[in-house]
Amino acid sequence: MEAVELGLREALFKDGCKLLEKLYGQPGLNVPDNASQSGEKCHAERAKDIHTLFGPIAVRRNYFYQPATNTGRFPLDQALGLVHSFSPALVRLAARSAAKEGYESASDDLLAQAGVSLEGRQIQRLVNLVAPGVATQLEEGSNTETDPIPILYAEVDGTGVPMVAEELAGRPGKQEDGSAQTREVKLGAIFTQTKTDEEGLPVRDHASTTYVGSFESAPDFGSRVRAEGLRRGLGRAAKVVFIGDGAAWIWELARVNFPCAILILDLYHALERLHTLCAGLYGKDSPWATRMAQTWTAMLKNDQIGEVIAAMRHRLKDLGSTPEDTLEKQIAYFERHPDKMRYKTYRDQGLFYGSGVVEGGCKSVIGQRLKESGMFWTEAGAASVLNLRLALKSNRWDECWGRLHNSDYLKIKLAA
Repeated sequence: MEAVELGLREALFKDGCKLLEKLYGQPGLNVPDNASQSGEKCHAERAKDIHTLFGPIAVRRNYFYQPATNTGRFPLDQALGLVHSFSPALVRLAARSAAKEGYESASDDLLAQAGVSLEGRQIQRLVNLVAPGVATQLEEGSNTETDPIPILYAEVDGTGVPMVAEELAGRPGKQEDGSAQTREVKLGAIFTQTKTDEEGLPVRDHASTTYVGSFESAPDFGSRVRAEGLRRGLGRAAKVVFIGDGAAWIWELARVNFPCAILILDLYHALERLHTLCAGLYGKDSPWATRMAQTWTAMLKNDQIGEVIAAMRHRLKDLGSTPEDTLEKQIAYFERHPDKMRYKTYRDQGLFYGSGVVEGGCKSVIGQRLKESGMFWTEAGAASVLNLRLALKSNRWDECWGRLHNSDYLKIKLAA
């Protein structure tokens, strides 16, 4: 049966190619602007091979050349929405495959699953051509929903992406010699919550998470996150919650772009710091370090952050005249964020107080595609794949591609 089905698919593909060639070769085919404009010269019957979902087809079409500006146009190519010599349906399918996995793997899967033969390097070129247009559609898309939103969340984080040496020249990093191996991609996640479960725990609305991401500076990225929040209904939200770790740039981003939000420091990061501090104050792996970590964790979850900080300070003073700078810095971390550590209050209000959504996004949106073994990127190449991943993981793929091929983007950017 497999041989029959594969043979039938091959036969159907051949018939599909013949039908497309016949369709686009009709003498009376209505092609917009398929006539000479002022000063143009028409060169008829210019041949072109087009790669389609069914295979390559050959067409002949008019070419109009304007000597005054040394420019030319193929009206049929524009009407079909060709990306160079590739049909938009084929480009869309190839881009979706490349958004999910490496270019060579995408090539293999296209051939195995769709019977389409495209080399990995061809897919890469197509992705770099169309990804900027997808990025534009991500920014320009609107949300037609008008219902009130009980709680809207924004979470922000960053993760390193391995880059080629040219992209890292002069950049400080975490290597022993001070150099960098990665560049940070910032990721933002927006989602909503309308209910809690029977135990009062928050429940994220199904398929409500959308992402934004880029290599931008923190201020520029903050504007991007806010724009996505507005698109998602920030103005309709009864309550806005912003969750992040202790990075200074994240809280400055929140201050500027979400001034009325409830700011929450991710509980996991707070507890990670607390355990590190207990090891420093009482000795690594000592019974007292374990006991105090348990005690202070319970107090922290009970909105007793002031008492916890006082106890930390008291212990540091008892250590004598040689307190370590690292211990001082760890305590200062808690002193900078007491208003963001009211975890009992958040629990009573049925709010999330962990940044797991954006941290999971760093792995699923970025890591699974851009941080595979042996990968090294240019910024442009990584940004192209990232924009496709954002559309895919935000459940906006069809929306963005539908608008892309109804816009002037391909005509303006690619037809020439």
